[in-house]
Amino acid sequence: MSESVVADFVGRFQAPGLPGGEPITGRVLLSRKRLVLAADDGRTTVPLSSVFDVSVGFVPPEVEEFFSDTVTLAYAEGEERRSVVIEGKGDNVDRFASVLFKALLSGTAAYLRHPAKVGGRVTDEPVQEVKLALRPRSLAFAGQKSVTIDLTGVTNIERTTREFGGRSREVLAVSHMDGRTAVTTDLAVTSRRKANILGRYVRLEYASFMEDIRDLDHSEEELEALVGVYSTGGGVDLSSLLGAEPSQVTMVLNSLREDGLIVDGAEAVELTPKGRVVVTQHLEDVNF
Repeated sequence: MSESVVADFVGRFQAPGLPGGEPITGRVLLSRKRLVLAADDGRTTVPLSSVFDVSVGFVPPEVEEFFSDTVTLAYAEGEERRSVVIEGKGDNVDRFASVLFKALLSGTAAYLRHPAKVGGRVTDEPVQEVKLALRPRSLAFAGQKSVTIDLTGVTNIERTTREFGGRSREVLAVSHMDGRTAVTTDLAVTSRRKANILGRYVRLEYASFMEDIRDLDHSEEELEALVGVYSTGGGVDLSSLLGAEPSQVTMVLNSLREDGLIVDGAEAVELTPKGRVVVTQHLEDVNF
């Protein structure tokens, strides 16, 4: 592989063109143009321009007895649709998936309307042409107006097809928190193939974030403290609100900091994007 390699590790894989029906062990090499699976008995090369789907964690039924944590790539070879399944040790699979999505999506031409909605109000923001870049748990769009969507603040994703950027396109409507404001950003990429991969990436990050939230378990005091910070912007006497001694309030705040739900701002405690989602979900449950 002449171009620069961005991932190189030893793993197990199954791919067309390799002998035997069971997974084999070999080197997994990724550049910004292609994926190469190299074993003693041969190699399979997948141009990234032919990849139309990526699945992390899902194992095809026909090979599920052989694999656990995997990345599966679906790609086109002529008129045929093929797939490769890759398994690595430790954190290799997660790191590989992250680098793979960046190689597939960074620099992609896209159309963006931000914000398309503020709360429930539709705005008159124009659609602009941008270039997409993946950042840690965020999407960055560079154009006449640069925009970054923090994926840890995503609250909902909808997929529609409508007129956008001068023609009918598949559009992702991403609802997320921008500071204390709920906004919706509409985005579409010019390639249907990349639109599918982008949708997969955003949903994967969203699912991972929501799984982190579901794993949290909070006491009533902690939830009351979060709602108090949310309602007042941090300017609240939590001792009075909770009816608790300062030492108990300190314990509550320390627990919320450890869970990544609050941070210490310049003047008061502030909610993180993760904290805002927890509060929003709690209020929805209470008001249901």
